[in-house]
Amino acid sequence: MESVKGLSITEVQESREQNGTNRLSEKERSTLWKKYWEKFDDPIITILLIALGINLIFTFLGKVDWFECLGIFISVMIATWVSALSEYKNEEAFLIIQKEASKVRCKVYRDGNATEIGIDDIVKGDYVLLQPGDIIPADGEVFRGSIKVDQSALNGENKELEKSVSKEKHEFRSRFIDFWDKNSLFRGSVVCSGQCIMKVTQIGDKTVYGQLSREDEAEDRLSPLQLKLSELAKKISRFGYMGAATVAFVYLVQQIFADNGWQFAKVAEYFFSGSQVLADVVNAIIMGVTVIVVSVPEGLPLMIAIVCSLNMKKMMKNNVLVRKLIGIETAGSINILFSDKTGTITCGKLQVLNFFDGQGNEYEKNNKIPLGLQKMIKYSVLGNSGAQLSKGKIIGGNATEKALLDFICSGGNCNVHLRKIRENLFSSEAKFSQTQVEGEFSGVLIKGAPEKILKKCTSFYDEDGREKPLTGTAGLNRKIDQMAKRCIRVIALATSKNFTDGKIPDGMTLVGLVGIRDDVRPDVVASVREVKRAGIQPVMITGDKKETAVAIAREVGIMDSSRNVVLTSEDLQKMSDDAICEILSDIRVIARALPTDKSRLVRIAQEKGLVVGMTGDGVNDLAALRRADVGFAMGSGTDVAKAAGDIVVLDDNFSSIRAAVLYGRTIYKSIKKFVVCQMTINIAAVLVSVVGPLMGIEKPLGITQMLWINLIMDTLAAIAFGGEPALGQYMFDKPKQRNEKILDMRAWSAIIVGAVFTFAVSLVFFLSDEMRYAFRSGENSIYFYTGYFNFFVFAGVFNAFNARCEGIDLLDHISLNKPFLFIIGLICAVQIVMTYFGGPVLRTAGLMPKEWLAAVLPALLVIPVDLMRKLIIGKRH
Repeated sequence: MESVKGLSITEVQESREQNGTNRLSEKERSTLWKKYWEKFDDPIITILLIALGINLIFTFLGKVDWFECLGIFISVMIATWVSALSEYKNEEAFLIIQKEASKVRCKVYRDGNATEIGIDDIVKGDYVLLQPGDIIPADGEVFRGSIKVDQSALNGENKELEKSVSKEKHEFRSRFIDFWDKNSLFRGSVVCSGQCIMKVTQIGDKTVYGQLSREDEAEDRLSPLQLKLSELAKKISRFGYMGAATVAFVYLVQQIFADNGWQFAKVAEYFFSGSQVLADVVNAIIMGVTVIVVSVPEGLPLMIAIVCSLNMKKMMKNNVLVRKLIGIETAGSINILFSDKTGTITCGKLQVLNFFDGQGNEYEKNNKIPLGLQKMIKYSVLGNSGAQLSKGKIIGGNATEKALLDFICSGGNCNVHLRKIRENLFSSEAKFSQTQVEGEFSGVLIKGAPEKILKKCTSFYDEDGREKPLTGTAGLNRKIDQMAKRCIRVIALATSKNFTDGKIPDGMTLVGLVGIRDDVRPDVVASVREVKRAGIQPVMITGDKKETAVAIAREVGIMDSSRNVVLTSEDLQKMSDDAICEILSDIRVIARALPTDKSRLVRIAQEKGLVVGMTGDGVNDLAALRRADVGFAMGSGTDVAKAAGDIVVLDDNFSSIRAAVLYGRTIYKSIKKFVVCQMTINIAAVLVSVVGPLMGIEKPLGITQMLWINLIMDTLAAIAFGGEPALGQYMFDKPKQRNEKILDMRAWSAIIVGAVFTFAVSLVFFLSDEMRYAFRSGENSIYFYTGYFNFFVFAGVFNAFNARCEGIDLLDHISLNKPFLFIIGLICAVQIVMTYFGGPVLRTAGLMPKEWLAAVLPALLVIPVDLMRKLIIGKRH
């Protein structure tokens, strides 16, 4: 396409001063203070605060101790603050990483040259080059050329609309939005095909997209794992609510009847006291709500965000950008992975290795080709390409066009004077492109797959650039097959006198064949081996010839058996869905693939119950990326592909996809470990709170003590488990099934054994005279209750080591998760300090060394008990 001069540096500056920039105003983000106050909307916190307010009244009336109110108040404030701070920091880290890694680049004309700039740097009056896969960066009008666009992001219509130059002078009016106007272009639309130059008429918040984005308040959908956790939380909540009701009821019975010796007169006198009844009712409510706070795992869905955000920086180091949390969660469960070849399995740095003329003569360098033929190659490459040279830099075009341009320019002068009249851009379906030009050469230039081009050629250009009859192509086809076996892709160049829109012309003249090599990435062989070992079936999808695709698949290890199936797009079209489903597990390569093939394969695999991963880099991959369970967009791909993907692989490397799968499994395991640890202590706390009063044990755990336990086993434990390392051994596990529950029998056995053991030791603690004699006597047995409180906390701390490791080595890879040791150490240190300084607020008093032993040693027993469980379970499995 003929270029335009564009704005000068001075004009750009003037436009920016007059009209502003193309940056969209960021949506107002919740401040930390706002998030903190939002936490008080939680109905459980609200009930606690209402009950606390009533309790304060009784404190002033002398009916309730002030320190209990103060303890509840401090516990609620700390819990809500830690939760709000964690959520705020997680969001902040996620936004920073996404902002840095998702900057859109645009091709514009400035001072007569094409250049790439950031989308925010576009100004009103700029001339922007638009090619397939580009997201239109501003509102404007078609200045030259024509394209087809998808405006579904703006109007919800998936229909492609043609946009072209208006025959009448047209003024763009943003007040009247006409998406169907053939000259108007809108920010956020996707270029599906064609090529044009757009003149920018509106930028930033003044664009239609900018106006709509300010009104967008759509909420993110819950991921499958969040839904599983929410469902689990509901089931546990029922248990918590029943426990809370029981605790409140038992407490009231104890206060009303037991404390009054079950004597009718005293009970009646109690009811006539009025204020005491109300005080006890409020206390019962606080105890019940506290049990709910401890038992109901309302923080489970939030745990996903905490763990994922803690792992995002690690993943960025592995060139994996998570755009949607749903992607990284599901990545660990992938059964089948459809992967592009170019840039993912191969390096993506295409290089021309050789050129063959119509007589079969081979040339490895452009400057070795005779001048007459060399000129025809220049016309074919420069005149029929989406790429162009600007100040020695290649702008636009795909990888193949850039490689061809680099080859012909290696000999020096690349200037030709050609004017494009009309063109058909390359598409996966047609497998060719053609452009009609005039100037130094007048005619039609064709470029595409050799099996499409060669059979329609009747002549070729000799060394002097003269047309000669082409008597046969058998020799050329043999060379093509030989190169295919060496993993070399072949492009055919030809010319014609006639432009046949959408069809390859007959009677063409062959310019020659270009051999292009894209080397296999050095680390992809090991990555493919690991992916296969992880139970994932890799399938390579490529537009290459079948022989080339098979050679590469064998080289990297995707094909390693005689049962492996290789299909072409033509083969797929002849097969029914049922026929494909039957051989799906054996398919390894799809050659000469079309975009529709990808979507069809994803659908068939999902109908078979598989979790599907799909890689993509262009606008033709959108449907497949969106349909797949996990869409991996390539970092070098189009902006629209990256917007559609769940995960962006920044270096386009297959090894990075493997890393995404590993992190997906790591996150899943981390969340599972946290759930086991949290639920064990929560169930134990509910059992103690419910059964204790029934056995005459009044308030085994105080209200503020239970709130402290909830704090350390919820937020702090989430951070501790969030730092678990991504271990290569996780790639030996089989993928999780779609309907598989997060807690399997092994996990439930850990929860039940840990909770029941903690509860059993608690009963021994309270009912055994030996345990009471181990502590000094004091007012209300303060030392004894302090000892029990420490036993319960340390039992939870030691059980965290049990939950962290599936094996018997509790320190396995502990050095790779230093935050775990730090947080566990912090909990222990704070617990000791609070024991000595908590006083009436926490119902604690300083313990002597022998009393510490009496509290901590029983807690340590949770470790050998769980080790026995692991050994028994291990023998059965």
